[in-house]
Amino acid sequence: MRWCASIGAALALVMLVGGDVAGVAAPNAPRLAQKTDAQVDVELILAVDVSYSMDLDELAVQREGYAQAIISSDFLQALKSGPQGKVAITYFEWAAANDQKVIIPWRIVDGPETADAVAAEIMKAPLRRASRTSISGAINFGMELFADSPYKGFRRVIDISGDGPNNNGEPVAIARDAALSRGVIINGLPIMVKAATYATMDIDDLDVYYEDCVIGGPGSFVVPIKERGKFKEAIRTKLILEVANLKTEGAVVPVQARQSRVPCTIGEQLWRERWGR
Repeated sequence: MRWCASIGAALALVMLVGGDVAGVAAPNAPRLAQKTDAQVDVELILAVDVSYSMDLDELAVQREGYAQAIISSDFLQALKSGPQGKVAITYFEWAAANDQKVIIPWRIVDGPETADAVAAEIMKAPLRRASRTSISGAINFGMELFADSPYKGFRRVIDISGDGPNNNGEPVAIARDAALSRGVIINGLPIMVKAATYATMDIDDLDVYYEDCVIGGPGSFVVPIKERGKFKEAIRTKLILEVANLKTEGAVVPVQARQSRVPCTIGEQLWRERWGR
């Protein structure tokens, strides 16, 4: 079963724990006798779309959203929910299949000081935009980052935000299923604040596309953003859910399990129709 949460519903789920996320244990996570330097509760990859369909204001708000979420009291409280009380985070921006730029290499976040340092690094990097949209490239790059991670998490999560379907690189379902086969969870933040246009190659049902073609793994979810003013709230909610590993409605299975409601190659189809290649 796929879970698509509105921002309000996701926030309601967080509120069910009464603001005391520390009381929620990561489901099925083993308890260690003592903390280790390399062990973390989750290895979390933040993969952020910087394609040209994102305007500069959206890019700036997106950056601020991640920085503010990481230093928020709710996020810092969520850190306490795991047996290690810390997570490893890396943040990269992506566009085409071979266009990924790491903004934050792997960093431990275990409290206000380390959170502040990561947020400051996110904000100081210059904004950039690039051509094409390759969600598959982002997933594959994320898998390479996991291979290079010096940490070991109880969970490995790729958190993908984007405002359009895959239109470059290998088909997204192939990359998604390869990641799932290695135990990785993929969550999504489909950005739907603008009407779909011929120029941007957006689609109306991007949230459904993310549900059926992008996300996967036990408890995976999407938090769609349909209002510009909800950007920061959505990012904060998503990170809290990921770090606290709050229980969601069942596990998400690969797309082959049923017919997708939106063709997983719709982005490639639109590109060929409009640009002839």
